[in-house]
Amino acid sequence: MVAEVAPVYGFTGGRAVSFAAALVALAGAVLGGLALFRFVRRRAVIALAAGAVGVVGGGWVVAVAEGGPGSGSGIVGGLVALVFGLVALALGGMALKRS
Repeated sequence: MVAEVAPVYGFTGGRAVSFAAALVALAGAVLGGLALFRFVRRRAVIALAAGAVGVVGGGWVVAVAEGGPGSGSGIVGGLVALVFGLVALALGGMALKRS
């Protein structure tokens, strides 16, 4: 028999880590886009670093998550952080290549 887990509505540790990683990755994606249009090398490097932090943080949350969406483990935020992190890495890399 499979036990069902009740949904968690609070702000748990997994959700906090995934939220922080997604926020950093989103900032990296924005800076990567700005660097791509304005050719600023410093923004491109910051976008790469923020994207790496987002990918590592999101990947860690997804790897250690013990439940699915609604379980309080932060898996949805971890996946969002992975996507934003990859976008930030791509934009930062393209901007760095152009500058």
